[in-house]
Amino acid sequence: MKRAGSVTSYEDFKYVMQDTGNLYLGAKYTYEELLSAEMAPFKLKAVINHYVLKETAPETTLESQFYYLEKDSFLFEVFSQLKTKVKVQTRTECRNIWGKTKYSYKERIFSLTELTGMDSAKKRASGMMIREIIISKLGMMTFSV
Repeated sequence: MKRAGSVTSYEDFKYVMQDTGNLYLGAKYTYEELLSAEMAPFKLKAVINHYVLKETAPETTLESQFYYLEKDSFLFEVFSQLKTKVKVQTRTECRNIWGKTKYSYKERIFSLTELTGMDSAKKRASGMMIREIIISKLGMMTFSV
């Protein structure tokens, strides 16, 4: 957590990580912050500049972008070409042997078609929180800017 004057900024879900096959982005990043992130690959920044920022505002977070993403939008096509997946947390209800109800959160990885197939009422009812965006490096490599 960083404090700048009286404004508190949480950096828990603002990260860029890579392994051999994927690029992992924290969902709290805005597109503006992602463009200035040192660890973000150049090709990702180019895709954001050329395609994403023409459709959305720079202060939009990745979390809200993917939460409200629609299947018939241009950004859905862009992120599908990048072979993007989304890691979410959903609230599940568990009952113990005495009938007491307890809630827990489970992580699950959705493809874009699964995520956009859910309506916003179902997302709200399940307590869905988007935590991470996973972009395939192969999808990014084959994407032409």
